[in-house]
Amino acid sequence: MNALDADTIRRLALKPVEFEVMHEIEFPGRPIDQVYFLEEGMASMTATFKDGDQVEVGMFGFESVIGISALMGTKRSLNRVYTQIAGHGYSTSLEAARTEFRLGGLFQDLVLHYVQAQLVQAMQSAGCNAKHNFEQRLARWLLICADRAHSNSFKMSHEFLADMLGAGRPTVTITAGILKRKGLIEYSRGKIHILDVPGLAATSCECYKIIKNHLDNYAEFDSAILA
Repeated sequence: MNALDADTIRRLALKPVEFEVMHEIEFPGRPIDQVYFLEEGMASMTATFKDGDQVEVGMFGFESVIGISALMGTKRSLNRVYTQIAGHGYSTSLEAARTEFRLGGLFQDLVLHYVQAQLVQAMQSAGCNAKHNFEQRLARWLLICADRAHSNSFKMSHEFLADMLGAGRPTVTITAGILKRKGLIEYSRGKIHILDVPGLAATSCECYKIIKNHLDNYAEFDSAILA
């Protein structure tokens, strides 16, 4: 929102939205009729399978735009998008967003930059899942989640973490225990608190910095780093 000028905001006719935990934003097969601007909180995009299992394929935090695939021609969502950390933001109708996008100004530039940043996140996460061990992947995910939510404390069950990272719940329990014994996190009754951000970053892999940099700087999109 901070990147948009007053005229663009007026034309989009934005409406405030409160996002509660598990607020369903998109669901596979359902039409996309709203575009959302997330100002606070965190939402996950997941690929959902026939047996009900799901794996996270994208993450939305502050300054995220949700629903922009519809601006590229998508009529029905391919993924599930729902809030994991409560927050707030704004919504606009798909029609208003399409009209603004077609003007070819700042809004279009920001949307395209954000799409590119999301592609980098998805590709780097896919490579990370294939290359790096689960301790590195869990550390990376917790750090990105904290960055997107602007908070080092959040509620997250082992079952949810297993879904998001495509692992079994015992693997999550064991690995979270390792991070806890190292003094990097506290974990009790489904609430995670990151105690040592630099230490957790050192435990993670290079993928964290690459993803963080692109998401933090997507409006400029000229400051990518390799490590």
